[in-house]
Amino acid sequence: MVEELVAAGVAVGAAGAVYVLAAARVVKQYERGVVLRLGKLQRAVRGPGFTMIVPFVDRLRKVNMQIVTMPVPAQDGITRDNVTVRVDAVIYFKVIDAAEAVVQVEDYRFAVSQMAQTSLRSIIGKSDLDDLLSNREKLNQGLELMIDSPAVGWGVQIDRVEIKDVSLPETMKRSMARQAEADRERRARVINADAELQASKKLAEAAHEMSEEPAALQLRLLQTVVAVAAEKNSTLVLPFPVELLRFLERAQQGLPQPPDSGTGRAEAGDPGRSEGTRTGQD
Repeated sequence: MVEELVAAGVAVGAAGAVYVLAAARVVKQYERGVVLRLGKLQRAVRGPGFTMIVPFVDRLRKVNMQIVTMPVPAQDGITRDNVTVRVDAVIYFKVIDAAEAVVQVEDYRFAVSQMAQTSLRSIIGKSDLDDLLSNREKLNQGLELMIDSPAVGWGVQIDRVEIKDVSLPETMKRSMARQAEADRERRARVINADAELQASKKLAEAAHEMSEEPAALQLRLLQTVVAVAAEKNSTLVLPFPVELLRFLERAQQGLPQPPDSGTGRAEAGDPGRSEGTRTGQD
């Protein structure tokens, strides 16, 4: 009798142990447990820690509540200004309602991925190339709204969407490079012309000052000679201004002319010869 009771106790204990092992579940801190009892959703979502279910009756689905980083495959599209581009992005989302994520959608990860690809192609078709290259923040916000609208019904919240890279055809890259080069050359010419204008104004002022004092031009010439001679060149090419020549010419015209000795003697002898001729005739 005692042996039968012991055997029964052992059998009950073994059955209880098997039941506990079959019913015991452990939900991690970043997970939530959704219980389906005979296919019907139990609204009480199991929190992290140790929990029990009814074996062969309940089915526990664990849902990860962490933020998921999902790359969006590169999508080919044509922008509004008819440029073929290839754009890829990355999306950050998390589950905020574990029960809705299990019941409302078959695979919320796949659904979010497909919605992100479709929205990205739609954004490409509605945007210009300049917007894709320089106004990404606005496009990211629009893309986030397009994905978040249906995702809310799946118990998923979109945290952030970022466009990573915009790939352009090689011909378009060369065209943009030529455009940038032409723009830089235009700005360089404008700056150079502005510098020439400022320099011409300063030179005009300097010329006006030198015209009042001719000696200033000579001093400037000597300064130029000193600057050129500092290079230790074997050959020195010295510019000679026309104004200096005119100055020397005017100075020479102001000096008295020296008397010519031969001319004086001829002029002195002419009266004698004339007088002698007149005497002989007399």
